[in-house]
Amino acid sequence: MREEKDLNKVAFYTLGCKLNFSETATIARSFENEGFQRVDFSEEADIYVINTCSVTQNADKKFKSVVKQARKVNKDAFVVGIGCYAQLQPEELADIDGVDLVLGATEKFKITNYLNDLLAQPKLDGERGIVHSCEIEDANFYVGSYSLDDRTRAFLKVQDGCDYKCTYCTIPLARGISRSDTLENVLKNAKEIADSGTKEIVLTGVNTGDYGKGEFGNKKHEHTFLDMIQALDKVEGVDRVRISSIEPNLLKDDAIDFVSESRTFVPHFHIPLQSGCNEILKLMRRRYMRELYVERVKRIKEKMPNACIGVDVMVGFPGETEEYFLDTYNFLNELDVSYLHVFTYSERPNTVAAEMSGVIPHKVRKKRSKMLRGLSAKKRRAFYESQIGNTLNVLFESENKNGFIEGYTENYVRVKMPWDETYINTLHEIKLTKIDEDGLVLFEFTDGREIPVLTKENPLKEEYLQAEKAIEKARAEAKDFQRTTKEDNKYVSLIK
Repeated sequence: MREEKDLNKVAFYTLGCKLNFSETATIARSFENEGFQRVDFSEEADIYVINTCSVTQNADKKFKSVVKQARKVNKDAFVVGIGCYAQLQPEELADIDGVDLVLGATEKFKITNYLNDLLAQPKLDGERGIVHSCEIEDANFYVGSYSLDDRTRAFLKVQDGCDYKCTYCTIPLARGISRSDTLENVLKNAKEIADSGTKEIVLTGVNTGDYGKGEFGNKKHEHTFLDMIQALDKVEGVDRVRISSIEPNLLKDDAIDFVSESRTFVPHFHIPLQSGCNEILKLMRRRYMRELYVERVKRIKEKMPNACIGVDVMVGFPGETEEYFLDTYNFLNELDVSYLHVFTYSERPNTVAAEMSGVIPHKVRKKRSKMLRGLSAKKRRAFYESQIGNTLNVLFESENKNGFIEGYTENYVRVKMPWDETYINTLHEIKLTKIDEDGLVLFEFTDGREIPVLTKENPLKEEYLQAEKAIEKARAEAKDFQRTTKEDNKYVSLIK
């Protein structure tokens, strides 16, 4: 049995989406307010909190490996599992060796209230963890949150839960009904983020476009998504706001038109598609057909020709024949989008899709995923090439990437230059000049300042050598991509 002791160091690990990151940050601040010292997850801590995801089986498996990682650093530490997996499968988590406490959807925000359980009931070796998990119907109140871990970008949660019934998705079971933050609190949090010096806010939620529903514990819409983004545009000190993801049926013309004229909202949209085949969309119980998706893309490009549009797409859904997959592939190939986030369908317990016929073999799922990832690389390259010569604004990030500092333009073009820490969290007008061998874009400053120089002789010699290795690796990957692309194209012609 563990000895009772004072707990004063806590570490966090987040799996899954931007929403999870914003909630982890808020929970971490609650620990700090209680006098805890936050340390990196790789360091020795008294408590390790793991915020879980359960979108895929890989996320479930990752949780187990993260638990082992924590106990390896400190075998006597207390490990707490929170988040979606903790709500969906609390008993399963509690049975994992090394897990002491499991908190569900509502309990995770009161985590410091449960710390006495760790002290009062020290766990015997082999004993299962303690579970506090509500019925998901009780997850009907809203807790606002935002992250400040990254000096340049903050994830601001504005909405939680989902009322949609997509046949493959467990999120409504893990997070409950759709509900939103009050507009007043959204603006307060945005101001706090701006006052911290953070330059960019990324709006997050389970179904962000559904903002306004449930502000008062009911279905009344006091404020709409458009009301919210119009109000955020007026917050002093905010330089950029990015909409992380929004359903095509909830992205209305008025919102697109507003973003095109906004002071702070950037021309970047991430719009889930899931399938480019209407028959599969029906099986998924999505709330649109692909024709609506085409209309959304056209509207965006009409108003903002240089806008970046990202797409979520799923492969291997039950019933996705070769013909249906090719329908999706060709649809995306012809669509004016900038990149794809490709997900391989994963059977999840208690979903309608898990019981459907027409199961796709994993080998076929993997092949289709590879094809769409190849298409995404071509789409991104084409988008970057279309931006060469354009004058844009870059926000530089804080990480030294092999001797380079990187950043995103407002329309999500990733650029780089040799490392210079004085540029961290600063915005600069630049002109894009060419795509480097690693796929990132080079540029020149429009105010005439010189680009920092990276040479073998300067103080960053080690970073220079690492950069050379990274470029060589990128060259090799490019050759491999060309080879696999040829194979994929051959595959496409065969199954046509």
